Amino acid sequence: MEAKVFELHPENPQARLLNQIVEIIREGGIMAYPTDSGYALGCALANAEGLERIRKIRRLDDKHHFTLVCHDFSQLGQLVMISNANFRLIKSLTPGSYTFILKGTKEVPRATLNKKKHSVGVRIPNHKVARSLVEALGEAILSCTLILPGESEPLNNATDVVEKLGHVLDVIVDAPIGNPQATTVINMEDGQPVVTREGAGSIDFLG
Repeated sequence: MEAKVFELHPENPQARLLNQIVEIIREGGIMAYPTDSGYALGCALANAEGLERIRKIRRLDDKHHFTLVCHDFSQLGQLVMISNANFRLIKSLTPGSYTFILKGTKEVPRATLNKKKHSVGVRIPNHKVARSLVEALGEAILSCTLILPGESEPLNNATDVVEKLGHVLDVIVDAPIGNPQATTVINMEDGQPVVTREGAGSIDFLG
């Protein structure tokens, strides 16, 4: 079965279409959707089968950090444990093209967490469509960057996503991305911020 393609307005995503997308996601579907740093794959937080489908597409092992894409800071704060120093840093860098790796709270399904460190990625994209999807769903979207096996950069337009993955996805959201690079990843598991992948987000904050 081919994925349903929904064309969303970049500044004013149509509520009717958002609701149709969210219905498919709530029923266990997986989607490709645009963010401020390339396309991402996503599903509902408790969708264990969706998580495995995404792992298969990306060929990921259980050490991979999935990312919870949040609408705002209060939603993010319920999902991970943040020290005061890291709180200020995250607040100063969001919304933006950053993923922060932190220890998850009990709100996060165990299957989603890194097996060894019980950590997970979190982020608030600076992208109207991505945040509208999270808002319409009413919870964080379990996500990972849409980088195909053997590639180093994410897919960045809906046409390519349809061509390469239309047969394995349920939904493809067609809207412009912000930046073609993946997010900058900042690992905060051990307290101090460590940049583990430099991407679309500037690392000037390191001084």
